[in-house]
Amino acid sequence: MFDSHVAVLLEQAVALVNALTDGEARGRPYTAPRGAELAEAIEAAVPRAAASLPRAVDAVQAEYFVAAAGRMREVFRAMQDGDVDAAAVTVNDLLRDTGARPRLDRSAGEPWQMHFHGPDDSFAAGVNAAGATALALAVGGGLAGRLGVCRADRCDRVYVDTSRNAARQFCSTACQNRAKAAAFRARRG
Repeated sequence: MFDSHVAVLLEQAVALVNALTDGEARGRPYTAPRGAELAEAIEAAVPRAAASLPRAVDAVQAEYFVAAAGRMREVFRAMQDGDVDAAAVTVNDLLRDTGARPRLDRSAGEPWQMHFHGPDDSFAAGVNAAGATALALAVGGGLAGRLGVCRADRCDRVYVDTSRNAARQFCSTACQNRAKAAAFRARRG
């Protein structure tokens, strides 16, 4: 299973992908926020404690987040399709483009923590380097099968399966219930 820090970074990557990429969510079309709403969506997807960099998100950084989220979605899609090679290529590109590199860092009075960005990186580069590294650890660490895309009809939101038996298939309980109800209606129909 993932260590707690990697699990937090993977959930953050999931939140960014699901918030910043168009598609379908829980049976309805989903259009990602644009303009001024984009910075708010990024802020909501990245917990305060998750990033040690200054949190200013200007238009350039917002577009960086959107582009990185689209590429992270490609990793989840490749894993859903069983294409580990495509996932690895995309992760390697993300690692290179975000400048991901491990380093120990700490704030005054705090314990040392692993970060995957430089101290002078932008918020966007730092957060996305962390997401790329977490995806690399999953894909390269034998846990790639834990990355998924919701299997409910008309939903393409992504998730990380943290269940004990690696049986998760849906992004949410709502989608799981929709799928079960549809299967029940199909059997009765």
